[in-house]
Amino acid sequence: MKSRSTLATWLSELDGSRLARVLAMRKDAASAPEPRSLGELADRLQRPGSVALVLPQLTLPCLQAAEALAALGARATRDSLAELLGSTSPTAVHALDATLEALSDRALVWHDANEALRMPAPLRQAWSTPLGLDAPLGELLAGATSEELRGMLVVLGIKPPGTKQQRLAALVEHHSDAERVAALVAAAPAATRKLLEQSARSTPRQSLFVVFGAPGRDLQPGARWALDRGLLLQDRHRYGPVRMPVEVALALRGTDWHAPFEPLPPVTQLVPITSSEVEREAAVAATAFAAHAASVLSACATAPPTRLKSGGIGARELARLGKAAQAEDAVVRIVLESAYAAGLLARDGDRVPPTEAYDAWAEQEPAEQLAVLLRAWRDLPLTPTRARDEDNKALPALAGAPDCGGCLQARHGLLIAAAGLPAGQGVKVASELGPLVAWHRPLADDASPEDTAAFSTVIREGELLGVLARGALSPLGAHLAAHADEELDITARRLLPPATTTARIGADLTAVVTGTPSARLAALLDSTADRETSGTASVWRFSAGSIRRALDAGRTPDDITADLAAGSATALPQPLTYLIADTARGHGRVRIAPAACVIHGDEPALLAELAAHRALSKLALRRLAPTVLVSGSPPVTTLAALRAAGYAPVAETAGGTVRIEKSLPQRAAAAVPPPRGNVGRRGPRTTATHASQMPIDAGTDLDVLADRLLKAPPNAPEPDPFGSGVPFATDTEEIVAGYTKHLSYSDVRQVAHAIDAGEAIMVEYIATSGSRTVRTLSDLELDPPYLNAWCHLREAERVFTLSRIHGVMPA
Repeated sequence: MKSRSTLATWLSELDGSRLARVLAMRKDAASAPEPRSLGELADRLQRPGSVALVLPQLTLPCLQAAEALAALGARATRDSLAELLGSTSPTAVHALDATLEALSDRALVWHDANEALRMPAPLRQAWSTPLGLDAPLGELLAGATSEELRGMLVVLGIKPPGTKQQRLAALVEHHSDAERVAALVAAAPAATRKLLEQSARSTPRQSLFVVFGAPGRDLQPGARWALDRGLLLQDRHRYGPVRMPVEVALALRGTDWHAPFEPLPPVTQLVPITSSEVEREAAVAATAFAAHAASVLSACATAPPTRLKSGGIGARELARLGKAAQAEDAVVRIVLESAYAAGLLARDGDRVPPTEAYDAWAEQEPAEQLAVLLRAWRDLPLTPTRARDEDNKALPALAGAPDCGGCLQARHGLLIAAAGLPAGQGVKVASELGPLVAWHRPLADDASPEDTAAFSTVIREGELLGVLARGALSPLGAHLAAHADEELDITARRLLPPATTTARIGADLTAVVTGTPSARLAALLDSTADRETSGTASVWRFSAGSIRRALDAGRTPDDITADLAAGSATALPQPLTYLIADTARGHGRVRIAPAACVIHGDEPALLAELAAHRALSKLALRRLAPTVLVSGSPPVTTLAALRAAGYAPVAETAGGTVRIEKSLPQRAAAAVPPPRGNVGRRGPRTTATHASQMPIDAGTDLDVLADRLLKAPPNAPEPDPFGSGVPFATDTEEIVAGYTKHLSYSDVRQVAHAIDAGEAIMVEYIATSGSRTVRTLSDLELDPPYLNAWCHLREAERVFTLSRIHGVMPA
């Protein structure tokens, strides 16, 4: 890389192909409008959000090199970086150059005019204590006075220059010489040497803290000696921690200490495989998954799964879908999440039915169906087969959890890691791909409690989909990794057989379909038989109940026989035709008709007259017997209509006796007291009354009333949704109240205050699994409808849904 002063200058000197590669690697820039200049592009690439999107895509050596550069600060050069990482051999230098080249492709590292390595400020700030080191000496002494600098130089035996800048430069030059710092510490008292060695090996968070008090008080033994010489630094007001500059820490760690740097991926045990073996196994897995997917979505179309009150599809509905499709839970979850992401399913109230796009998808060939689900699975912002949360509680599917960037990177890291295996070889055990995924995507999410090995969940998903086979990447997976959608469609059509349009119906009343049945054949068999197995071969069984189900749907015996004959590879066996005929012969011999009430009498002529009366047509009267009519209207409506037509019917009880119609007088149980002001309202009683709400006495002067109305506000103030009459104090309260419908007004104010003041709170939280937990949260950040916070129970950052907070307590 040549010398360049700024990122904009460096970008301007790149050729077109290199600049295009930078833009391609920085995918966050592609989502924004096209920059109008290289200066605007450089500014965009250095924004904090841009760096946050790129970091999860970096490999382990790129992250390690970037952290080392952040630790070195402004004095970082290629040679100093190589020395810090211990990459001085020719092979290691070549690996370091390749790492720096990968960082420069993403515009994360470039050279300035002084051959120093530069990086965007947001990337440098991504580590609060890179390599466990504090800030450079110049930064820590930025607030020191000239006299304080002079005192340190005098103690070190250096003649102080005239200005503050010169004194600071002299002190930085002295402490940047590792040999001089080591010699100085070697001459220090034993307590000081012990303290400095301990501070050099610990992170700044574990450094010595100083409490409030006079200078020099409450310091550990030997600290004053180091403070006087600038080996340790303290706030001039003696508040906060005692800090060690990065120059001093690196000098005390010694030349034998090096920052971690792993430029090569971990070694895995490989076995030789052929492309035909990989394709054959991938085709079997992909065919089975496509058949299961069609069965799961067909079951959703027949009876849409019901959502839980807390959101998502619970274990009972997942088990029902799995039983109907003869598929395991992991396959059902992948199908539901992928189909929902592809627009084949959608939430509709408390159910998740298929969309109109599903109808077109169901008519496609299995290869085309699989390609749609594969593309959706590749870009899912979650791990679909993750069935347990961090508390080992069951997780529903389609729960609507926040996007998980680490889950997405785990999937992409798996594709990249498998694509990097040597041609003609695969890992001996699929779980050995886990360390490779961790090397390619160190920031990927691997927190699933079901994982027995690193990234075993996402690896298992790849095998179920036919993306991985025999420990290697299949052609389907290779096209997914390259985002080559057209090639993916072509390969899927080559590997997967077309849909089967005929079944082999045997004398044992079973229908066997090899491969994936077509939508028409599957619908026919599902309507006339019960599915027993599904996968590479599906089996249906005919029974009297299944044939009766088809007859109940309006099918005739001849239609059923003709459709099954058209869908059978051979002539229909005699047992099946006998079964259809026998079931049809007894079908409908007993009928059940709906009736709101029954009209009966002793005169057939009178009942015939009622049935033919035009004024009574709205009752939908139907004659069942000479003396019996049924009405489609309830008894009260029927009685009123008959009486309006001039007849004199009487009502009967359920036991057949005449019902006596007698209305009792209605009386109130007690006098209703007049309403009292402010009843049932929370909060303090308001002292001011709106003019429009004041009582008007008979003797009130109208001029006085008019003057009172003119002085009053034009409209009565709108009360808050909680009915306390107190308006929201801050915008945060109003936002929190809009999402936390279960919280009282005081709880809303407590949550909003904790967010604005940066205080900790305890919340009663309903997890996605439906379990109720109590969490202590701090570092709250509002991101409606979510709340980002540090969970003290899990000792990690977590995302909480505001609507799931059901109670608040002081921390």
